[in-house]
Amino acid sequence: MDKRMVDFIRALRAAGVRISLAESQDAMYGTQLIGLSQEGHFRSTLKSTLVKENRDHHLFDYFYPLFFSSNTPPMQNIPDNLTQEEQQLLQQALRSLAGQMQALKQLLDQLLNGRPFSQDQLDQMGQQAGLDGMDDMRQRPWMERRMQTLAGLRQLQQMLDQLIEQLKEMGMSDEKAAELRQMMQENMNALSDQISNYAGLSMAERMAEQDPQPQPDLMDVPLQQLSQEEIDDVRAEVRRLAARLRSRASLRQKRAKDGTPDPRRTMRHNMRYLGVPLELKHRKRHVKPALLLICDLSTSMRPYVEFLLTLVYELQDVVKSTHSFIFISDMVDISMAFKENDAQTAIAHVMVENPPGYYSTDLGNSLNTFKRDHMGLITGKTTVIILGDGRNNHNDPRVDIAQEMQRKSRRLIWFNPEYPGTWGTGDSDMLQYAACSHGVYHVATLRDLANAVDQVLVDG
Repeated sequence: MDKRMVDFIRALRAAGVRISLAESQDAMYGTQLIGLSQEGHFRSTLKSTLVKENRDHHLFDYFYPLFFSSNTPPMQNIPDNLTQEEQQLLQQALRSLAGQMQALKQLLDQLLNGRPFSQDQLDQMGQQAGLDGMDDMRQRPWMERRMQTLAGLRQLQQMLDQLIEQLKEMGMSDEKAAELRQMMQENMNALSDQISNYAGLSMAERMAEQDPQPQPDLMDVPLQQLSQEEIDDVRAEVRRLAARLRSRASLRQKRAKDGTPDPRRTMRHNMRYLGVPLELKHRKRHVKPALLLICDLSTSMRPYVEFLLTLVYELQDVVKSTHSFIFISDMVDISMAFKENDAQTAIAHVMVENPPGYYSTDLGNSLNTFKRDHMGLITGKTTVIILGDGRNNHNDPRVDIAQEMQRKSRRLIWFNPEYPGTWGTGDSDMLQYAACSHGVYHVATLRDLANAVDQVLVDG
């Protein structure tokens, strides 16, 4: 039993559940006290000691029956539920179909008499199906289907339908035939479940034999490669990251409130006093930036937009002002959503109002709308940040508008998640946009995005 417990814990770890050594010991001690007499209490003890986060509950529920069930399903002995006359009809029907199901005779006999697969049968099917060496639970459904085919369950399903029809033709009532079909189907489902549990347990045991792979730092994983669970983790990390950036920016602004001493300017200015520093000169004060965000909300860019907006709007006390726009085929002003709601609610609202789909990105048309309706927002103190991959579906990129925005603003900066080697390929107009920008940041990961935002705050 101790080995089964250890394998179960190792399998959970391999699946991504964080379990410490102390928690493993707690599970061992707890189950020793509870014992196996009350299965429900045993299961609850394991779950309460090993699972800490809601997102891991489904993993526990998935692996628990693989390790702690007998894999001997309850099956009915069907002839015991039939009268003598009905048994004779069944035997006659079986003889009439004997030529078609010679290869399935043993399986049919197990099905009718309610005998589960033996361990030798399961091992043989697993070996024939190539189960040895399988340790990726994503391949479990495919392996189950392969073993069911080798066992003959799929062919037997067709044979059962023929058998029931034959019994009806021989005089069995529809009601009794339906009852017989249900009993046989339940037995077949039990055999199918037995194969499923065997395949799952075999793969889980191989997972347990391997050392858990170190989890990558989500800060350094490209956002497009994150799973939905990892994206949920990153959402929490973004808020913590924003708090750190806010503290750093506030400290810089506090230190620069009166400007930091400038030795070079001080010495030059005090040459009249024979170099005695009677008058101190200071560097330029750090000022809060005024931001204008323009974000590509096409399907591939959505995670980047969500996290950039979260970072920026969690930092509102260290920026002067923020105006935000999104675009796919046209420009949309979303600033009001952030004025009426907190950052998380506003971002969720924007994502729901602009769902993913198959859209034709047109930055050129979006820039034209921006010029017509919103160009007055850009002043000499505005830092414009455009988040996008620069792909424009071969539409007019309207580089002239981007150049005008650069001239009118303090800075125009691009955040692009694509690797620079892909810029200018296919429908990418990024090289043209880069030429009329003050700088381009490659922001494939959350760390890249945070560093880019921090640099914007540093330069003020």
